[in-house]
This record gives sequence, structure tokens and C-alpha cells, in this order.
Amino acid sequence: MIAANGDVSIAWESAGVGDPVLLIHGLGYARWGWEPLTPLLAERYRVISFDNRGIGASSVPAGPYSAAQMAGDALAVLDDAQVERAHVVGTSLGGMIAQELALAAPDRVDRLVLICTTPGATGGYPMPEVTVRLLGEAAGLPPAVAIRRFVENALGPDPDSAIVERIVAHRLASPQDPQGWAAQAAAGTTYDGGGRVRSIAAPTLLVTGTADSVVDPRNSTLLADLIPDSTLRLVPDRGHLVFWEHPALVAHFIIEHLG
Repeated sequence: MIAANGDVSIAWESAGVGDPVLLIHGLGYARWGWEPLTPLLAERYRVISFDNRGIGASSVPAGPYSAAQMAGDALAVLDDAQVERAHVVGTSLGGMIAQELALAAPDRVDRLVLICTTPGATGGYPMPEVTVRLLGEAAGLPPAVAIRRFVENALGPDPDSAIVERIVAHRLASPQDPQGWAAQAAAGTTYDGGGRVRSIAAPTLLVTGTADSVVDPRNSTLLADLIPDSTLRLVPDRGHLVFWEHPALVAHFIIEHLG
């Protein structure tokens, strides 16, 4: 299915029935990135996922993008799905988009879940050095090698080889347009929730892996301190893609929060 936000087309799909849950993924991941979590949530909810602008079957307009623009895409998906109010789950860049959505359209967001994300440029902890180095090295690596390195870096210590192979296969089967990647990355680097997130009214769950090498896990603690009605759940020794490594546990946290 296709939603329209002006001249930008956003591809989306849904699974299951029940209260709607909107999933928003991060940089470099299309809606396939929710693969381990979607069936667990779809047992109880109508789970709506979509490809952000710049990836998958959605449009790749010229960048840079902003988290606010991409929150507008999420609203377009809710409109096209005829959903007035949904629970919203965002991870990484998707968590920044979800924060913008909760601030811009509080009447459309019931409960909020933010996974491995940050309050942004001003108040957040910077990207861990290991990922900064990898970004610098990636241009000199063969694309398939770079993708594998990024996937391994997004998991915890001693990553499960089956998970690595599954994600690498997805990314090689549907490579992202480089301009789309750069435009999405700009949305992440320019996002600044700052003190604004203190105005988020939705009850919020923060989930992070304590071994996240992509977004410093202390950012989730910051968000838990800033957002008035919030709860923090830590998953020990797991990385940025914590819901790939422990989908049942993360699904349990989410279901407990959504009710």
C-alpha cells in the first residue's frame, strides 16, 4: 500500500488485528528490519510498518531530510491506514522521528516506545568512537564487506552468526540508494529534541541494549529523565539491534507497556 505526503510516496503494510501499533525504523533499514518483532506484536495488535523516505519501495526525494519531515510521512501512513490514534514504536533514527511525531501530533499518539535512540545533538551523548571510525573506513571497503561490518557493529559482543547472515542478506537483496542514505543520515545528525521532549505527553517506554555501539545507551537514560511519564528497560550485553537479538524480551516489554 502507498501513502502520499505531498509528492512523496511512502510504502506501508500491516499485519494482525487489534489496537494499531506504528513501527518506525532507523537509518538504512526498510520495514523488513522489524522482521523478528512484527509477528510477536501482531498476535495482539494491528502492526503497521513502512519504508521511510529514502529507502525500500518509498520515494527517494532529494535531501537532506529532517526528522520533522519524516514524522509527516508517518502521519501520512496513519491517515492512509485510516488510523486516528496509534501506539508508536521507533528505533534509532526512527526513535527521533517518533519523538517529533509525539510532539507535533500528540492527539495521534497513544503510548510511545523509543528503542536505542537519543534526544539529539544538543543534549545527547555523541556517537561512540567505534562507529565513528567505521564510518570513516567504510568508503574504502568493498560494499558487501562494509555492510557486514556495519551489521556486526550494530549487534552486541559475539554476535549470532545467523542473525548477521539474515540481516546482511536483506541489505544485499535491497541495497539503499546512496543519496537516500545520506539524506536520512542528515535527519539523524541534525535532530535536536533538547528540552522539547519534556513536553511529550504520551506514556513512554525506553529500551536499550547496554552494549550499543551505534547510539550511546546513556542517551536512553537521558530521555527517561527528560520525558515526564517514562520507564527505562535495559537489556544487558546487547547492541543497537536489541530486538533482533532478544525479540521475545523486547516484545514482552512493549506489550507490558501498551497493555
